[in-house]
Amino acid sequence: MAGIPIKNIDDLRSEIARLTIAEDVQSSALKLRFSSPSALFATALSIFPKSATLDGVKGAGFFKQDFLGLISRFLLPLTLNKTLFKSSNFLVKALVSVISQKASTYISEDSVTGVWGKVKGLFNNIVKKKQPGVVAETVVVPPNPTAPPYTETY
Repeated sequence: MAGIPIKNIDDLRSEIARLTIAEDVQSSALKLRFSSPSALFATALSIFPKSATLDGVKGAGFFKQDFLGLISRFLLPLTLNKTLFKSSNFLVKALVSVISQKASTYISEDSVTGVWGKVKGLFNNIVKKKQPGVVAETVVVPPNPTAPPYTETY
């Protein structure tokens, strides 16, 4: 923030006055920001970034996840550390916790219902194929009487 180039004492005095005014404005803004408990809470929440929706994933911020995402943020690392990494050391468990919490941002109600729908559809297809006597329906489309006949010349 370069101001006016200072060439004489008057320029220096005007720059000092401008900076003093700017300091007063900023200090009053800071006092307003920390004046009440709700303002303190809003300031603390501003530390956590609000991310945009990327590729169908809802906001990846901590407080912007849906209920299933928040639960998976805690259950996923706990489950992994108690089962697969049970005999691992502290550093491996810490690394698993950090990675699984980052991965839990991709878990949402939409993604779980989408995966569940795909698994259910796959299961239904397998069951239909194994049932005897179930024949796939074929649709016969009659020719269009108003369309000109197709002729081919050689």
